[in-house]
Amino acid sequence: MLKLTEVAEKAKISKGLLSRIENGRVIPSLPVLLQIIKTLEVDYATFFDGIDNDLNRGYLLIRKADYERIEKEDAIGFQYFSILSESVGNVSLDFNLLELSPNAQREKVTTQGYTYLFLIRGSIEYILDDEVLVMNEGDSLFFNATIPHVPKNPTTETAKIFVLYIISPEKNI
Repeated sequence: MLKLTEVAEKAKISKGLLSRIENGRVIPSLPVLLQIIKTLEVDYATFFDGIDNDLNRGYLLIRKADYERIEKEDAIGFQYFSILSESVGNVSLDFNLLELSPNAQREKVTTQGYTYLFLIRGSIEYILDDEVLVMNEGDSLFFNATIPHVPKNPTTETAKIFVLYIISPEKNI
């Protein structure tokens, strides 16, 4: 199995860019995506197989049991569950559930696009650049995700947050 640094090196892209692609924080250009697929030695047809979500019935029901646990950037106490990823035009919509443990820790991150949060359960502090926003159950927040940001949970209870990433292509990738 290849390490992140090895894939980045072989694909001739930066480790930082590959990490942001892997964590869903940026959409790669087509040439970069094709180079990564080539580096991973995966057949293009196999890679793109099943990418077309056909909604013949006009709806898509996703059961909780089908949520996929995903790993994002180095973080302690952040449990992400992917509900659905869908593209609309050149915009990627990633619907996630985040369970934020008490005293969870990670560095601030940025994402190309926007983020919408709805606090399902608990109380958190959401840090946008240097501003601390206190959020309580039922509160929501929409922001330009190019602003460095991180949620904090200073309570003793796990917070549950619905997160929608609205990711637009990064220029000059």
